[in-house]
Parts: sequence; C-alpha cells; structure tokens
Amino acid sequence: MRASTIMRWVTGLGEAFLAIPFLGGLYVMGSGYTFLGVMFVLHAITLILAIRDFSAKSGSIVGLVTSAIAWIPFLGWFMHAVSAVLLIIQAVTSRPKQHY
Repeated sequence: MRASTIMRWVTGLGEAFLAIPFLGGLYVMGSGYTFLGVMFVLHAITLILAIRDFSAKSGSIVGLVTSAIAWIPFLGWFMHAVSAVLLIIQAVTSRPKQHY
C-alpha cells in the first residue's frame, strides 16, 4: 500500500471523527482549534504524497479548505463530512501502479 493511500485513510478517518455532530466540534474547541491546524498539516503531507504518486489530489485539497474554514459552525461540520467521504472513497479505490 502506498504512503498516499495510508495517509488518505488517516485523514479520512480523522475527518469522519470531526464530522460527528457536537462531539467533533467539542473536540476541536477543546483543543483550542489546534486540531484543525494538525489536520491542515496532515492534508498537506497527503497532497505532497499524492503528487509524488501521480494519484488523486482532490480529497487532500478539499481537506485543506475544510481545515481552513471549519471554525464556521455547520459549514465546518458539512465540510468535514464531505472531506471524509471523498478521502475514504479515494483510499478504497486507489490501486498500486504497475511497473512494466
């Protein structure tokens, strides 16, 4: 499994946790919004790995946007849910490249 796929799973599951109504918001606010910064860095790492592997980048880009605007109530929840679904779908459908 490629590093970009592993990071998609990590960030996708992290976003899924943050998309849990009230619980995700309480966690973010309880961390002083630090967790949004951590997720931003993880999405940036995932994007770099996806570029290196020539694989899908949209999930990581949406994740970066989500981390930047997730402090807005309800919009943040919606964006976390969209990011989680997109990243998990990309993780499931990623295939290792065949070398000839």
